[in-house]
Amino acid sequence: MIPQNFKDILSNSENAGFYQTLALIIFILFFIVLVIYVFSKPKKFYREEENAPLQDDEDDFNLKN
Repeated sequence: MIPQNFKDILSNSENAGFYQTLALIIFILFFIVLVIYVFSKPKKFYREEENAPLQDDEDDFNLKN
């Protein structure tokens, strides 16, 4: 029998609770690391990035040969 979805796979496993807990911990750790990474960047980096769409770079794209 081929399982139809992940629920079928995990419900037949002895360690289903362990796998679900491990997946939740990995998911939470990923977002904690992501938040730490974002807040560790200097504010200058974000100021430069937020103004990037507003900068006039037409000279670079409209070069005439």
